[in-house]
Amino acid sequence: MSPAEEERSLPLPERWPRASKFALSACAAAVAELVTFPLDLTKTRLQIQGEAAVRRDGAAAGQAVPYRGMLRTAAGIAQEEGVRKLWQGATPAVYRHIVYTGVRMVTYEHLRDSMLGRVEDESFPLWKSVVGGMSAGAIGQFFASPTDLVKVQMQMEGKRKLEGKPLRFRGVHHAFLKILSEGGVRGLWAGWVPNVQRAALVNMGDLTTYDSVKHFLLLNTPLVDNSVTHSVSSACSGLVAAVLGTPADVVKTRIMNQPRDKQGRGLLYKSSMNCLIQTVQGEGFMSLYKGFIPTWMRMAPWSLVFWLTYEQIRRMCGVTSF
Repeated sequence: MSPAEEERSLPLPERWPRASKFALSACAAAVAELVTFPLDLTKTRLQIQGEAAVRRDGAAAGQAVPYRGMLRTAAGIAQEEGVRKLWQGATPAVYRHIVYTGVRMVTYEHLRDSMLGRVEDESFPLWKSVVGGMSAGAIGQFFASPTDLVKVQMQMEGKRKLEGKPLRFRGVHHAFLKILSEGGVRGLWAGWVPNVQRAALVNMGDLTTYDSVKHFLLLNTPLVDNSVTHSVSSACSGLVAAVLGTPADVVKTRIMNQPRDKQGRGLLYKSSMNCLIQTVQGEGFMSLYKGFIPTWMRMAPWSLVFWLTYEQIRRMCGVTSF
C-alpha cells in the first residue's frame, strides 16, 4: 500500500486532527450555548440597566428600568416579550461559539502539546496553562468578535421595542449587513479590545482551571478519566471564569451596545478604560459585577454541558481525551 493510500485509509480524526477537533468542539459548544442561552440574555439586560453614561446624556430620561434581579428579569422578558425572546440572539451566539470555541480549543491544545510542551508525566505547569489559556481565548475571541457584536445588539432589540424605539435589525444577516454598511469592516470589530480582554480572562479561568484541576485529580487522587472527573473540573472552571471575566464582560457589553456616530465611533465611551472609569465612578465598583449571578449560573452549566459533551464526542470519534 502506497503512503497516499495508507493516509486515505486512516480515520478522519487522524488525517485531519486539528480540523476534527475544531468541528467536535464547535458541536459541543453549540449544544451548551442553546441550553444556557436564556441566562446569557438575562445577564446582558442586567449589565445595561442603570448605565451612568446613558443617564448623564439624557438618552433614557424617564425610561430607567428598575433593578429586578436575575429571576424577575428573566420572568419579565418572558411575560412582556414572550418566552421565545429568551432565545433572541441565539443564532449569532451559536455562530460565535462555532468560531470562538473551535479556534480556542485547537489553539490551546497546539500550544500545550507542541509549543509550550507538557512534561514527561503528562502534567502541565500552571504558568504554562495560564499563558496557553489566555492566548487561546484572545485569538479565538478576536476572530469571533463580529458575531459577538451582533449577538449583544440583537439581545437588546426586545427592550428597545418595549421602550417605543424602532427596531434596528430584521434578523442576523440584516444586522451584519447594517453594521458593515454603517461602520465598514472596522465596525464589525467594535468593542473587540474589551472582548479580547474578557476572553483572555475567562479562558484563564475556564481552560486553565479545567485542564489543571483535571490532571491534578488524575495524578493525585484515585479518580480516573471519566464523567465524575470531568464534572468536578468543569464546576471549578465555571466559577473561576465567572469571577475573572464578569468585569470585562460588563465593559464589553456596554461598549458594544452604545450608540455610534456616522464614522462608527462610540457616543458614550472613548475606550474600554474610559468605560471602566465611568462605570466605577458613576455606579460604584460592584457595578462591574452586574449580572454576576446569571453569568456564574450560566458558566457553571455551560462548562458542565460543554466539557461532558466534548469529552464524550472525542471518545466516540476515537480522539484522545482532552
